[in-house]
Formats: sequence, structure tokens, C-alpha cells
Amino acid sequence: MKTIGLVAKPRTAEGVALAKELKERLPDTTFLVEAHHGQALGWPHVSGEELGYRSDLVIVLGGDGTLIHAARLLKGRAVPILGVNLGSLGFLTEVPVPELFPMLDKVLAGQAVIEPRMKLLCRVYRDGKVLVDDEVLNDVVIAKGALATIQDLELVSDGTFVTRLRADGVIFSTPTGSTAYTLSAGGPIVSPALDAVIVTPICPHALTQRPFVVPGDQQLEVRLPGESNEVYLTIDGKTGLPMRRGDRVEVRKSGNRAHLVRNPERDYFSVLRQKLHWGER
Repeated sequence: MKTIGLVAKPRTAEGVALAKELKERLPDTTFLVEAHHGQALGWPHVSGEELGYRSDLVIVLGGDGTLIHAARLLKGRAVPILGVNLGSLGFLTEVPVPELFPMLDKVLAGQAVIEPRMKLLCRVYRDGKVLVDDEVLNDVVIAKGALATIQDLELVSDGTFVTRLRADGVIFSTPTGSTAYTLSAGGPIVSPALDAVIVTPICPHALTQRPFVVPGDQQLEVRLPGESNEVYLTIDGKTGLPMRRGDRVEVRKSGNRAHLVRNPERDYFSVLRQKLHWGER
């Protein structure tokens, strides 16, 4: 691996120190960094787009949000992502700082376990045109803005009408994202080994409208049939778009996956117990 992209959480002294140590240990490797990290390091920097298409390996120095950002930069390229946890939660950034260099040695030797994670493809159609065409590692959220107004949303699966939701919104989540926003909204925890989509209404105005899970190969669609006041689409907590009456949002499994380096010292359920205190009484 001749070129390594370093994607770091902004304004972290630990991220700067680790980047310098990486460069010292791998003097023959080209390191690519974004502007904020390059300025802190005094290194030349590249655009996020260039980092994404040139990197043979991406090392994330931050938390889960930083890793999601790195996955978006890769735009579906099958490049391993080594997540080093400098954040507070660390569901996706599995490697603690003391284990960075032993794990990196395994990656460079081709001995690391790489876990492919399902992604979603999200498209937004308006007046026959595609406004958004993006990939998602965690979730797609359609939710109201500041006004306390319940929204009417029509949900369709593979062309078949499912239900009309009266709620604050709806979340479409991958299994990876099942421990994020959808969990807070009452959705189930789903193993990231599965290909599935979790559909979670946000504060539904009916006791019968509960979260449910569908196979990953189903195409889901949300339509905004009525007047919609301050409804927004958010992709992985980053990209946002104000929605209008008549808009159509299409969500389905992407043909691409995020390739995460697994920490062999941690399994999925130990992460749940450690980070969410899962199973405690």
C-alpha cells in the first residue's frame, strides 16, 4: 500500500501526534490529508475527493462520525478503513490507540480481517429529475424541521403500498446504523452481518405504526403527497435537503460496501455490552 489517506477529527492534538508518528514509521509511504489536518500538521493537503480516489488504505483518527465521513470520501471504492478510536463511543472505530501499530502491521501484511458492511443508495426525485444520488453507511432520515407539525408520508415497497405514516418522520437504517439514531427512536439492534433495512417511524401518531425490518434487496420509497412544512432529508447526518410536496425518495441496497478492518479482540456483542451497557439490569 503505497498511499494512505488519513482522515482525522478536526482540532485533535492526538490526531496530529499520531499522524506524525505514522509518517516517521512509514517514511516511504505517501500520506494524504484534508485541509484542516494538513494545516495542523504543516503538510501539503488534498481535497477529500482526491484522498478518496487515490488512497490504498484509509486510517481514521477520530470517532464514528469521522469514519462515516471517510466512507463517503471513498464513494464505493473497496478500500479498507482502519478506524482508530479518538472519540467517546467507538462502535465503528474499533481500534484503541495503543493497538494502532500492531493492527496496521497486520493490514500491511495482508493478515487483517476485513468486514464488508452494507450501504444504502438514496435517490431523490423532483419533477422527473434526480436531485440527490448518494450512498449511505448509517441512515437516511426524513424528518420535520422546527415546526411541531405531524407529517403525512406514503411508504411503498417494491411498488406495493405499505402504509401512510403520520409521524414526525421516518428513518431508513442499515444494520450498521441500527445502533445510531434509529435505536434512539425505538428501532431494533440488527447484526451488521445481515443485509436488511430497518424502517423506524419517528414519534408516530398511532400505536400500531412500529419499526420493522425488510430484506436488503427490497426497494423502499417515500412520497410526500400533501403540503409539507419544513421537511428535510438528511443522509448520514451530513447532507441535507429541504423537501417539497410531490418529492419522491428512493432507498435501496447499494452495490458497494464499506470495508472495515475488524479488531479481533472485540466481537459485536462485547461492543454492545461495553458501549451501551446492553444486557445490564
